[in-house]
Amino acid sequence: MPTRILIVEDHVDSLEVLTFQLTAMGYEVIEATTGEEGIEKAQVYHPEIILMDLGLPGINGIEATQRLRNNPETAHIPVIAHTAWPEETFRSEGEKAGISDVLTKPTSPHRFKTTIEKCLKLRTN
Repeated sequence: MPTRILIVEDHVDSLEVLTFQLTAMGYEVIEATTGEEGIEKAQVYHPEIILMDLGLPGINGIEATQRLRNNPETAHIPVIAHTAWPEETFRSEGEKAGISDVLTKPTSPHRFKTTIEKCLKLRTN
């Protein structure tokens, strides 16, 4: 069974590219376009990893991550921030929220794969 990844990304073009890349790498992809939808889908589909844009409409990715961490059903799921924001903009808030790792846009497919695999390995140890 392939690793299930939830992508939370509000830009449809970026979402399509990410879905294509990750599917081609053998992952099962679930899509969400808002933080609220991402939280709901995490509770329903129980992904192994969440790839979270931070600049989302409604609740942003940091708030969505905090809510995921506060829910026993989703607290254990690694959240990788995928953002165009400069890291100093969100570093302390992201750490407090429980973000597992950060990928800055644009990100190469190789970097996605190595970061996802690193988070999966940490989760199983």
